[in-house]
Amino acid sequence: MTSRERVQASLEHRTPDRVPRDFGSTGVTGISASFLFKLRRELGLSEKPIRMFCPYQMLGEVDDELRRILKIDTIPIWPQGNLFGFDNTPVKEFIMNDGTPVIVPECFNTSYEADGRLFQYARGDKSFPPSGVMPKGGFYFDATVRVPPVDEDDELDPNDNLEEFVLLSDEALRIAENAAKELYNNTEYAIVCGGPGGTALGDIALVPGTMLPEPKGVRDIEDWYVSPLIRPDYIKEVFERQTDIALANLKMFYQAVGDCVSVIKICGADFGNQMSLMISPDVFKEIYLPYYKKMTDWIHENTKWKVFKHSCGAIEPLLPHFIEAGFDILNPVQISATNMEPEHLKTKYGDKFTFWGGGIRTQSTLPYGTPSEIKAEVKQLASTFGDGGGFVFNTIHNVQPDIPVENFLAMIEALDS
Repeated sequence: MTSRERVQASLEHRTPDRVPRDFGSTGVTGISASFLFKLRRELGLSEKPIRMFCPYQMLGEVDDELRRILKIDTIPIWPQGNLFGFDNTPVKEFIMNDGTPVIVPECFNTSYEADGRLFQYARGDKSFPPSGVMPKGGFYFDATVRVPPVDEDDELDPNDNLEEFVLLSDEALRIAENAAKELYNNTEYAIVCGGPGGTALGDIALVPGTMLPEPKGVRDIEDWYVSPLIRPDYIKEVFERQTDIALANLKMFYQAVGDCVSVIKICGADFGNQMSLMISPDVFKEIYLPYYKKMTDWIHENTKWKVFKHSCGAIEPLLPHFIEAGFDILNPVQISATNMEPEHLKTKYGDKFTFWGGGIRTQSTLPYGTPSEIKAEVKQLASTFGDGGGFVFNTIHNVQPDIPVENFLAMIEALDS
């Protein structure tokens, strides 16, 4: 099978010739730029600055050389912009805290504080307060909350929570069209892309408005999570208008890329923590599900795309509602969380979802296990999730910078054997 055929077989719950794998096709299946630099050195490849594709998480671009070596079956179409609101094209060099050289966008304009913190700015504009902060010695940014909690005496305007969601420009559509045709016609990889603007409902990475110099509305993270309970009509109005934008963008995006694309990631909103849910199933069903379903219904009725949903945590009680919402792919499959046991997930939901992730525990085994422990876990999980298709191997979320290279290579060796 070609990589594209292999991924497609698994998406259709047919058994491929081997388990397909993804490293680097999304912002939740990526690899730290710092780790990529160490990996290239260990493999004896030429040392060069790593191109940054996600300045927020400091994730690096997996190039064609590494894609072949690691036998990756996917390839991304990157959006024109990023979470800090500026053009994502890497053009200048930056040195990370551990000395890793990377190539970052022109508007990657940072400043160090005396205490070692690194500030990042929306649209690269230092005349406004920073929208991201990296702790001293850190490897990625945290969002800064620049809007106070809502004063209940003030009337909220839904447009304030929609400022970052805009219609795709002609230039963005042209870039996506050219990339899709180039990758489809000249590679054999399965093409994966992010939602084209507006599809991410309540994604906490977006809520603080890191891409906006002066965000307004409900932007405090705690305030956002309680809003479905204390101001449900407001959230519904935001989601209704946002979904209208998303549908318009999905239609234009499909006209540009067609069915060259195999997978579209529409949302990364997390609904669980390590032990439990962060919203109830009833709240999800009332507040989120109707709007997700509008998007997925359009996608399934008009395209061949499979819909990718990311949500960390102990989300098992939400999975029936995820199915109703029209999600085809579940990521990152956090099997270390409560009630997320691999055998249970595969038995109960294996004919409904393609599990994209769950290939190794990234909080324990990958960073701290021995190579033999890693190989045993990878083989066991690949066997469980991969039975009858419906599985694309990836670590549980991104490969972090402090992972021992020998452990990562043991994981790859287990997949190859």
